[in-house]
Amino acid sequence: MTLMTKLTDFPGIGAQRGKALEKLGLVTVGDLLAYCPRDYEDRTKKVKIEDILADEAVCVEAMVARPAKHAFLRKGLDMTRLEVVDESGQMTVTFFNQSYVKDALAVGATYLFYGKADMSGTQPALTNPSFESVKKPRFLGRIMPVYALTRGVSNNLLAGLALQSLDCAAKLTDRLPQTLREAHGLCALEQATRQIHFPEDMEAQAVAARRLLFEELFFLAIGLAFLKGRRDRAQAQRISACDAAAFEAVLPFSPTGAQQRVVREIIGDLQSGAPMNRLVQGDVGSGKTAVAAAAAFFTVRSGFQAALMAPTEILAEQHYRSLAKLLEPAGIATALLTGSTKAAAKRKIYAGLADGSIHFVIGTHALISEPVQFEKLALVITDEQHRFGVNQRAALLAKGEDGVHQPHALVMSATPIPRTLALIVYGDLDISVIDELPPGRTPVKTYLMTSRKRLELYQFIDRAIAGGRQAYLVCPMVEENETTAATAELKAVTSYADQVRAALPHRQIAVIHGKLKAQEKEAIMQAFAAGETHILVSTTVIEVGVDVPNATVMAVENAERFGLSQLHQLRGRVGRGGEQSHCFLISDSVNEDTRQRLKILRDTTDGFKISEEDLKLRGPGEFFGSRQHGLPAAGAALLAGDLRLMKEAQEAAHSLLRQDAALSQLEHGEILAHVKQLFGENAGIFN
Repeated sequence: MTLMTKLTDFPGIGAQRGKALEKLGLVTVGDLLAYCPRDYEDRTKKVKIEDILADEAVCVEAMVARPAKHAFLRKGLDMTRLEVVDESGQMTVTFFNQSYVKDALAVGATYLFYGKADMSGTQPALTNPSFESVKKPRFLGRIMPVYALTRGVSNNLLAGLALQSLDCAAKLTDRLPQTLREAHGLCALEQATRQIHFPEDMEAQAVAARRLLFEELFFLAIGLAFLKGRRDRAQAQRISACDAAAFEAVLPFSPTGAQQRVVREIIGDLQSGAPMNRLVQGDVGSGKTAVAAAAAFFTVRSGFQAALMAPTEILAEQHYRSLAKLLEPAGIATALLTGSTKAAAKRKIYAGLADGSIHFVIGTHALISEPVQFEKLALVITDEQHRFGVNQRAALLAKGEDGVHQPHALVMSATPIPRTLALIVYGDLDISVIDELPPGRTPVKTYLMTSRKRLELYQFIDRAIAGGRQAYLVCPMVEENETTAATAELKAVTSYADQVRAALPHRQIAVIHGKLKAQEKEAIMQAFAAGETHILVSTTVIEVGVDVPNATVMAVENAERFGLSQLHQLRGRVGRGGEQSHCFLISDSVNEDTRQRLKILRDTTDGFKISEEDLKLRGPGEFFGSRQHGLPAAGAALLAGDLRLMKEAQEAAHSLLRQDAALSQLEHGEILAHVKQLFGENAGIFN
């Protein structure tokens, strides 16, 4: 077996499973070894039945006492129940839709069971636990990796493949020189890879995670330094028509002091002759769109074109509506280009961009498609940058390069990031913060409640609708596990919507989720925005950007499963009009840390304070999530880490570049090759 061995060469991995694995980016053994677990289950500590506590994940060694009972509960649902015993007591074990266990678990045989315990009266019980024979344990009795999954790929399948692949860790090339590893107390890559997948203990996992996170941040810092160096050497078009008063004259409102300050910073960049590369951070509703409009206004008035790229069609269309309304009366021709744009309209837009008759285009990834050519693109705006990679931003910027000049780049984010962290992760960007909300915005009142109060919540929503308002109900998140995540999410949101319809049968209720096509989502959102539906039951697809000022109630089920920053984004969907808005966080968790975390959100609406707390609680890896904020890989960054390590990795990268700015020395060949691979679509940074 080699690092290039295909996963489809493993027994039991046919073409269908191979395709499912490929969705996760897993084609070879090397891909799998680089695919870090997102969590762990400690299955090493065995507990006696009499010592089991409710809501505790336990590993129990017990014997099957009597034959299993099997029953059909209703169509599509059956149950298998059995009693198991050890020397301290007995316990009920129940399986749903796993009828094979009645033959797999033999009476009189002893097994290891792992799962979350609950209490059936005074007796402990397990539901759908993992189990293995004590004679041949494979995953029980050890620390078990938990991976991010997709349809058709179970955690046991991935863990089994990883276990079989571990010996190939010895064949990995360690890209960090030994001197660097010794200077920063980092273990070798082989050890890190073995211990990240199947750690001996959580201390070994922490050592492995530190090494992998350091490496990832180190390479990110080098790539960003190359980007910044390229920018410092580059030229951009000087945008001369930067009259703030002329722009403010087209605004239907007076800008806040913070907006005026950020516009001044942008004007300084646009007039400098060097490419602007600025991040504008602002809390939900702080007025980032108006700031972007100012940059586009100045650019077009100077005879150039501008483009804005948004992560979703819904958000792109919303930006288009508000920006066209603002800028077209000032003589700026705007257009919308998304995947859903009809072919004839696309051809017209392509022609208008190529001949310069379209001044400002707003769109999705469709903007970086091959047919899009600009006459004089001088400004690229990306919204919700954490939804794009560094390379996607670069692909749009490349459309404005003319051999001499690079476009100006403005990046907007409504995810407030603590400044220290932003300086590291956005190492190639200058940072502006809009830290003031427009006047008249009433802070959203936030409440923490349990599901026992759900009936009262429905009554509150009903009264709000009677008063002409609308509501969002965010459905419980679905963990990716042995069942297929997408199907489970669909079932969860559908059954939840049925529950809401039963409680409020006289109200119009719509459902939106990730499995719908873009056009279906757009139609549902437009109907909601038009007031045709009263309640939108949704997964987190409404997290970013949707603007329905008439919606004044937000309720989030199982709020404990969300990060604080994500909850803050969800809450930002209400409070967008003049009316008092309300957000209900529903959680039955009795965990004190969880309750304290949710109380932070209840007690403040300051996104930066919330993000600071979120960062303290979860570390930067989880704070960003997969592929967030331009991180090129973010595999190890999903694990853990702290700001000290991020700074240490950044300082190590800058120290190396001071010694060898082009990484041309022989011993740095592996580092240069890997950075080129990570920033492959942005190869110009190495020239």
